[in-house]
This record gives sequence, C-alpha cells and structure tokens, in this order.
Amino acid sequence: MRVSVFGGSQPKEGDAAYAEAYQLGKLLAERGHVVVNGGYIGTMEAVSRGAAEAGGHVIGVTCEDIEKWRSVGVNRWVKEEIRRKTLNERLQTIIEECDAAIALPGGPGTLTEIALTWNLMIVESRRRSPLILIGDGWQSVFGQVFEKLGTYTSESQRDLLQFAPDVKTAVEMLEIR
Repeated sequence: MRVSVFGGSQPKEGDAAYAEAYQLGKLLAERGHVVVNGGYIGTMEAVSRGAAEAGGHVIGVTCEDIEKWRSVGVNRWVKEEIRRKTLNERLQTIIEECDAAIALPGGPGTLTEIALTWNLMIVESRRRSPLILIGDGWQSVFGQVFEKLGTYTSESQRDLLQFAPDVKTAVEMLEIR
C-alpha cells in the first residue's frame, strides 16, 4: 500500500517524536509499504529516513509555497520527489496518492491534513480508507469535537477515524483492514 504519513515539522533527531516517526517509517517499509509524506524536515524527515534505511520507497511531495515561506529543501531520504506549485496542490497529492493515512502528533498543518482527508471521505469525494491517528493528543482533540460539537458529526462519520496508542499498533491496524 501507499501510506501517507502526516506529522509536525518541529521534531529533530534525538527527540522522542523523531524516534517515533523513524520507527513508523521503518515498520511500514519492512512490511513492503511505500511511504508518502511532505518531504521536508521533522516528522517527514524521520519517517523518510526510517523507511529508506529499511530499504523502502519514499515519496516526498514538495511545493513552492512551503519553500518560499521557509528556506527548506527535500530531505535526503526521499527517493522520489513530486513537485507541486501550491500548498493546496501538495495536500491534494498527499491525500489522493495514498491507500491509507497515518497521523503522528503535529500542529495546524497536520490537523488540516487529517480534517481534509476525513471530510473528503465523508462527502465520498475520496474513497474510504484507513485514517489512523496516533497518540492520546488526537484522541483528546477529536473527543472534544465529538463531545462539544457532536450533533455535527454522525456516528458513521466518526467511524472513519481510527485511533492508535503507538506506531506499532497503527501499523498492525493497517494489516487488519
């Protein structure tokens, strides 16, 4: 499968979040999955590195908008770069080019990737596929959405989100599908 990985750009080598993303990339590659991500730093670098060092194929989707905003280039573990002009085109590619998506902890960009993937599945503009969110942070965020704004999300919409406590469980959940 092509598995898109969403996550923050802040983690650096030596951080627990970097190690977690590295492990995710490694586990995905060991099972023969292709890793798709944003191609830059932080979680994207770590998951790319883990997958590449395990012999996997890594696709990084980059764009001019990000590179104008922050002086950054594709990380060295990306084996195939897909270039897009805008952030919207980049998001569309990352979301549409996958058979499943896994989200590590992150900020507004990661939340955008989750919400857009989820909403496209809700309106059936994108095929339904695993959307697995790792960690109690996402469980808490969406728990609040369901509790405080519950009338806006039906049970069938909520069921499109899956939650995993860690990367190992998330990868195992892919195998169950």
